[in-house]
Amino acid sequence: MIARTWRGATTVADADRYAAYLAETGVADCRATPGNMGVVVLRRIVGDRAEFTFISFWEDPASVGRFAGPDPGAAVFYPADDAFLVERETRVTHWDVESLSPAA
Repeated sequence: MIARTWRGATTVADADRYAAYLAETGVADCRATPGNMGVVVLRRIVGDRAEFTFISFWEDPASVGRFAGPDPGAAVFYPADDAFLVERETRVTHWDVESLSPAA
C-alpha cells in the first residue's frame, strides 16, 4: 500500500469553507478512483493559518497514476484552490505503508 501526502494552508477564516471544498473535490475524486483505499484529511490552526495535510492510500503505483496523471509526484489542484490556499506544496510525498490498523 502507498500513502500519498500533501500539505497546504488557508487563512483561519477560510478553513471551514476550504475543508468542505476539499471534501467535494480531492476527497471525492480520490475515493472514486479505482485502487484508492481511503483518505484522511488533517487540520490544525497555527497562528493565523489553518494547515491541512491530505493523506490518501493506494493499492499500487498504477492506482496513484489513475488519480494523479502522468506525473504522480505532482500535486493535483482544483479551480478554486487559488482562492483559498495561501501556501501549498506543488509536489507530494509517497510512502510505503508498513502497517495500518483500525482502532479496536
